[in-house]
Amino acid sequence: MLRESACGFGAVALAALLERYGFSDEVTGGVRPGTAGPWRPRPPHYRPRVKHVIYLYMDGGPSQVDTFDPKPLLARHHGKPFQQKIEPTQFNNIGTVMQSPWKFNKYGESGIEVSDLFPHVAQHVDDLAVIRSMVSEFSEHTNANYFLHTGNGFQGRPGMGAWVGYGLGSENQNLPGFVVLNGGLIPPGGLDCFNSGFLPAAFQGSVFNASDPPLDNIRPPDATQSLQASKLQMIRQLDENTIDRWGRFDELESAIANYELAFRMQSEVPELTSLDDETESTRKMYGLDSPNPGTAIFSRQCLLARRLVERGVRFIELTCPSVGGDRWDQHRNLRQGHQDNALAVDQGIGALLTDLKRVGLFDETLVIWSGEFGRTPFAQGSDGRDHNPFGFSLWMAGGGIKGGTVYGATDEFGYRSVENKVEIYDLHATMLHLLGVNHEQLTYRWGGRDMRLTDVHGKLVEAVLA
Repeated sequence: MLRESACGFGAVALAALLERYGFSDEVTGGVRPGTAGPWRPRPPHYRPRVKHVIYLYMDGGPSQVDTFDPKPLLARHHGKPFQQKIEPTQFNNIGTVMQSPWKFNKYGESGIEVSDLFPHVAQHVDDLAVIRSMVSEFSEHTNANYFLHTGNGFQGRPGMGAWVGYGLGSENQNLPGFVVLNGGLIPPGGLDCFNSGFLPAAFQGSVFNASDPPLDNIRPPDATQSLQASKLQMIRQLDENTIDRWGRFDELESAIANYELAFRMQSEVPELTSLDDETESTRKMYGLDSPNPGTAIFSRQCLLARRLVERGVRFIELTCPSVGGDRWDQHRNLRQGHQDNALAVDQGIGALLTDLKRVGLFDETLVIWSGEFGRTPFAQGSDGRDHNPFGFSLWMAGGGIKGGTVYGATDEFGYRSVENKVEIYDLHATMLHLLGVNHEQLTYRWGGRDMRLTDVHGKLVEAVLA
């Protein structure tokens, strides 16, 4: 029977496996559009250090001199006019030098200094590579957000998560390869920060809300699954008839792929977002029961990020919750604003780093924490800080990262990058490198030339690599 089934049952199973991993076009002579799926796994350029990225996006621009870049000179010059040349600022309401309201302490064997804003993250400094010399080309939120997310300061380019999906695909065909966990604040610039741009539309980010259900219509309204399947089959047939008549084009093929993915997600997402199988100690570690609403929301996002990584999702970005005031954009009332924002994210991030180790995923996951720029060491008005793209901090942790590292430096006031300047292009190049992708070879032909995330720029930040 087995011999006679070589072209029967066995062929059916083989076809399913070939289709799942994207070989059906080459081996079986072509399949129905959208079946293999745009997120099918694709080989990296070389052996990767990590398989997943979790991007902790701190919307608004945290102040480097109040978080990860201590500057004692600010205390000595507090209340005095700023003596350096002042670059054009966003609002030009320039006050005097302003010391940090928070103390810095050394932590871990590495002795990296972290402010009192982050007591939980501070316990992980030996896993962090802190870059204190980041720069951006834009000082306004919208353009700086596009630049951080897409490598270009203007609207319409593919986001970094879309590029990662285009280059590598995903390990799970029942979930999007690029997921945005929305805590409540979509960045200035809107959903185009997570867009697919000129890449096929299927690679755009899928936005999940932090609440349950995370997506509208994720639970089918039809009385039976067969009824819904019949409707989807009709839509699929109409789309395929259009393709047969007019030829292939991205909008329609991506729509087919997205319909099919949405159908598969209906069985996967409810289990993903139900936290009933998490232990009480895990829930407490993350702070799901925190009386602070912002902490509870972001902690849930962090736990969902770990669960998404467990299920093979390639790129996950977390946005911040609303804390009742502004995002990390304290043009006034710096003390209260930064305190509220840090309280919302600190416990969840610390738990995420701990939990990734517990489940054995830390070494195959890259975690990045950053805003789109930093803030000025002098006050805006009397108690705020303006935007500062000339020198700010971020950190990276996880697989391939040399923990306990500080790289680069700003001047003695924390205003400008003066040592080992790192550009956004360099961050993107390093991220792709850890995923096994050469940023110069990840290209897409558009507008008459081969486009890439790093444009014509980008170099590896080798000092932070293990």
